Amino acid sequence: MLTSITPLGERGRNSNWWVTVAAFLIGSTAAGGLLGGCAGGLGALVGESSLRSSIGLLVLIGAALIGAALDLGLGGLRLPSVARQVNEDWMRRYRGWVYGVGFGFQLGLGFLTVVSASAVYLAFGAALLTAAPGPGALIGATFGFARAAAIFATLGIETPEELIDLAARLERRRRPAATAAIATQALLALAAFLVVVG
Repeated sequence: MLTSITPLGERGRNSNWWVTVAAFLIGSTAAGGLLGGCAGGLGALVGESSLRSSIGLLVLIGAALIGAALDLGLGGLRLPSVARQVNEDWMRRYRGWVYGVGFGFQLGLGFLTVVSASAVYLAFGAALLTAAPGPGALIGATFGFARAAAIFATLGIETPEELIDLAARLERRRRPAATAAIATQALLALAAFLVVVG
């Protein structure tokens, strides 16, 4: 999907890349904030004292470590996910800002498209543990914005050759980026654990 919204493609569809990207960012940030706020509200219903405790943080740490193991495919296990992506037919049917918002909203919700990293689940788990809609919404909105911000990798793509080169570079960096994300997740879990036991 990342290589679908480029200055080259938007120009070919008579759309403005900046308008589509702004709509994409708004949709993803809003959806993440909405889901995060709902998760925080659900946490408040469950009981903030139990979720905000050291036990709640230990549960999140455990989930981060289990998620890292699933991301690595240990034991042949994989993350639970749906097998769908955004509907690229929208790009031929609707204006750029419409599919920008629609694609962004789906990605910002995190679970409506293929989930390739456990960090998606952890972000909304952290929102739940805030046990408050406001902080949960902030976590979700940050997730949504960060997920959508990858679109800026397409800035400057003006020719088919540049698009092919970008796709090849992204594919080459897929494994190192996943490894770095897993390592960061494990280190953050370790740091949080040290805070809890310290």
